Amino acid sequence: MRELVRHRNFRLLLTGQTLSMFGDTTMMLVFGMWAKQLTGSNSMAGLTIFAMAVPSLFAPVGGLLIDRTRRLRLMIVTDLLMAGVMLTLFAVDGPSDLWILFAVAAAYGASMIVFGSARLALLSTMLPEHMLGQANAALRTVRESLRLVGPLTGAGLFAAFGGEAVALLDSVSFLCSAGFLLAIRIAEPRPQRSERHWLTESVEGFRHIRREPVLRGMAYTTMATLAVVGLIETAFFVLVTDGLHKPVEFIGVLSAAQGAGAVAAGLVAMALIRRLHVLLLYSTGLCLLAAGVLALITESLPVVLVAVAVTGAGIPWILIAIDTAIQTRTPNSLQGRVGTALEVALSTPQTLSIAAGAALVAVVDYRLLLLVAGLGSLICGIHALGLARRHRDAPAIGPDAEPAAEPAAEPAAALAEQRGPLPG
Repeated sequence: MRELVRHRNFRLLLTGQTLSMFGDTTMMLVFGMWAKQLTGSNSMAGLTIFAMAVPSLFAPVGGLLIDRTRRLRLMIVTDLLMAGVMLTLFAVDGPSDLWILFAVAAAYGASMIVFGSARLALLSTMLPEHMLGQANAALRTVRESLRLVGPLTGAGLFAAFGGEAVALLDSVSFLCSAGFLLAIRIAEPRPQRSERHWLTESVEGFRHIRREPVLRGMAYTTMATLAVVGLIETAFFVLVTDGLHKPVEFIGVLSAAQGAGAVAAGLVAMALIRRLHVLLLYSTGLCLLAAGVLALITESLPVVLVAVAVTGAGIPWILIAIDTAIQTRTPNSLQGRVGTALEVALSTPQTLSIAAGAALVAVVDYRLLLLVAGLGSLICGIHALGLARRHRDAPAIGPDAEPAAEPAAEPAAALAEQRGPLPG
């Protein structure tokens, strides 16, 4: 960890990202709160979250942009653009201006996808391979720490001064991030160009995931996990009101417990990740997630608080492992597309699962959904342990490797391949 802290460029990146992520955590809930205030509709509030998720459908195109430009420059431009975009929220004055809120929310979602994947790729250029896991853990720990205070700060500012105050704070945070990024001095490799059609290039991230056994195994396993874990998003509300007999606002207490578990897990990951295989960290995170979800079936408040903290501890380990695997098992020239390809692959089953859970919770006991989600996650965790055993000696590809060449294919075969970027 000391080596990481002594690295000038990473210190600048971490400082700027801390300020930017604070702005993010203050603003995320305010989109929905603002829509609710303008219209009185819970549906409109929920649609702001949907607006932020829509850009993930176009993530592969964003991945191509990341791999065809210098990542640091792209991150700076994204920050500066979003600083300006946030100020357009000052034009929101009534229900007729709701479209501005949705447009800014969509831009927010797009910027998070582009910036996050670009940052992941930049780190593999900025740091030696043995420091990447710790860097990912440090960034994840900072984000989880800020989630303990950011939403409360945003809600307080919104109540006292309105949404414009939160938008201004977030705009300033984007400017601060851009300023620290401008101070970074790094020699990035020249972006590679290709003569292939841009659509073919856009789906190259999916092809790399399919070719690389560790990434393929993690992608399928995480997709299966999200397909069951999404069932409990709505069940969580029923757990609070019917199981614990608490007001719905008590979710804030459980969120704080989850955040505390996530922060603790991030700190542990920074200490252990250089000694653990990335798949072992990943499988352990899945098992912690499963244990926490299964323990939620009880209606004992102390057990539920611990279970939520355990669940919160598992999630960062899963995400840190995925980020590190992308960096160490993907050529640098493909990392933007691989990161955004995973964004699409993972968000689809999660979204469908959340929708299914919202429908099922009205007709089945919420504890059954928790049981299905917990057992499903446990099976995925056990499967991931098998992946760790099979691939524990697999050499890392490294960011400097050349992308694997695709075998020549007839036009019809190529079209068939594009229709199924992640075949079973």
